[in-house]
Amino acid sequence: MMMMLKSLKKLSAVRGSAMAATAAAARRVPAVRRWMSTEPARMAQSPSFQGQTKLLIDGEFVESASGAKFATIDPATGNVITEVAEAEEADVDRAVAAARRALEQGPWGTTMAPRERGALLYKLADLVEADHARLAELESLDNGKSLGLSRMVDAPACAAMLRYWAGWADKITGKTIPVGPDHFCFTRHEPVGVVGAIIPWNLPLIGVAAKLGPALAAGNTVVLKSAENTPLSALRVAELVVEAGFPAGVINMISGLGSKAGEAMTKHMDVDKISFTGSLEVGKRVQANAAMSNLKRVTLELGGKNPSIVFDDADMDLALDNIHNGLFWNKGILIAGRSAGT
Repeated sequence: MMMMLKSLKKLSAVRGSAMAATAAAARRVPAVRRWMSTEPARMAQSPSFQGQTKLLIDGEFVESASGAKFATIDPATGNVITEVAEAEEADVDRAVAAARRALEQGPWGTTMAPRERGALLYKLADLVEADHARLAELESLDNGKSLGLSRMVDAPACAAMLRYWAGWADKITGKTIPVGPDHFCFTRHEPVGVVGAIIPWNLPLIGVAAKLGPALAAGNTVVLKSAENTPLSALRVAELVVEAGFPAGVINMISGLGSKAGEAMTKHMDVDKISFTGSLEVGKRVQANAAMSNLKRVTLELGGKNPSIVFDDADMDLALDNIHNGLFWNKGILIAGRSAGT
């Protein structure tokens, strides 16, 4: 039998003192103590940022067509970290054209076997894993989360997710279906085409892997736009994409504003699918733009809150600790954040 949390008074008190509850959880769960580490990203103390700031289009790092840039801010200090190339409609056009060529004329879509696509994804995963320290620093510097969390979760998860999808590249098969004593039919899974991927700012590295991995394993080409708040770790992954040896145009990674680059991607007539993670409000706009353009396919992962169900025989202290950890983990910026108990 389900019940309301045993003591509403206790729950109210814990809600009113979130920091105390999270600290209590940390004492019982050693991993949480490491996630809570407030050690600053070392690069934040560097006098000038050294890292990629250009757009990856057709295998090369280029400035935006207009020369426009935008500042990315260190949320811990409010200071400008660096300026990054700002993709606009003309840059989206270039990136989509490169992705289309790679799909229809390049080796990726014409001669490369699925196992070869998988091998490139495995190589990218290995490079991400080897570069996890720098990726974690970039993630924390640009996003504001603790360096301990980026080291423990974000960077390793990016590599692990890419490795998982690499294993799927040569295992996507159709079916042979008997339809009569002398006849059969078969199904064949084919790439959707050019995929436009838009990721949020709360988990940039995980977002990159979650979008690139399945799209590439299935043989698609990708134009990925990072969140305007957090472009730096994605641009570092773009450098690793080039190092891994992906054919030009297979992966294009751009930074820019949602109102410009994102809008252009969702309306583009040569983008076959949009995969968007973000807010409900923008998700509605993405779906409308997809329908009003070429009726492209859409996958939406939108924000929300999720209740926790606690049974009457549960360890109440442990339940409360985990509910608070689930809500305030990653600074509380989590699509699957748990904010209530029933």
